[in-house]
Amino acid sequence: MSKAGFVSLIGRPNAGKSTLMNSLLGEKIAMVSQKANATRRRSNAIVMLDDTQIIFVDTPGLHEREKVLNQFMLDEALKAMGDCDLIVYLAPATDSVEHYEKFLKLNKKKIKHIIVISKIDQVKQEKLFKTIASYNKFSDHFEALIPVSISKRVGHEDLLKVIAQNLPESPFLFDPEDLTSELVRDIYAGFIREAIFENVSDEVPYESDVIIESIEEENHVDVINALIIIEKESQKGIIIGKGGESIKRIGKSAREKIERLSTKKAYLNLQVVVKKGWTKDVNFLKEIGYDSAK
Repeated sequence: MSKAGFVSLIGRPNAGKSTLMNSLLGEKIAMVSQKANATRRRSNAIVMLDDTQIIFVDTPGLHEREKVLNQFMLDEALKAMGDCDLIVYLAPATDSVEHYEKFLKLNKKKIKHIIVISKIDQVKQEKLFKTIASYNKFSDHFEALIPVSISKRVGHEDLLKVIAQNLPESPFLFDPEDLTSELVRDIYAGFIREAIFENVSDEVPYESDVIIESIEEENHVDVINALIIIEKESQKGIIIGKGGESIKRIGKSAREKIERLSTKKAYLNLQVVVKKGWTKDVNFLKEIGYDSAK
């Protein structure tokens, strides 16, 4: 009998959830940033391991902020925790167990989980051993604890095997050839947001979003029309830059990410629109796809 199930990637902001999902898939489909709270919506990646189909669900980091958008992000993570078959909790090797203790309180349905000690290449071995020891007192709560280095691809195979052992018997839920069930426009919007995070500093990336208006697919090129939404008029100048230099860098970076995934040329048309206070506007958030904003 085959196995299949949903595995939510949970952890604090910037724990490496999106990077891990891309690495396990072997393809970049989720945006990644060194800045915290870059992931806003749930997204998924479908990984096959022999007769097991693992559907990883990437989530926003567990955090608390006052904006409506941030509340939506927290709700997304909590829903993913409650709806899955298994949780992979990412705990950076540099962290104390404080974040994990908060997770245990939030895991109200007591969904079984695996702890992944991430970023092990960033600490000395002695520190890693101490971190692992600090989680051992919670051994009654988790199924397994696996140290992982995403950059060096250490622990990936062990993690997938343990996940497969803990998933239910089930027919495959998606075509085994699929990498994700995400819409292409959502993936491309994420790539553009990632390019904004890479090329613009301070609060501007957090107060911006991307809407794909249209994708015109031709034989050798995809024409993508997108809106970059920002909150303040002053931010428009930062996004565009002197002589349009900033938006050119954003467009070039995003286009390269899109072309790497699509294996086709892409023409990217970016327009910048000011929508004052959009991160706190419930109706507008719902309009652009944050359906459960409240």
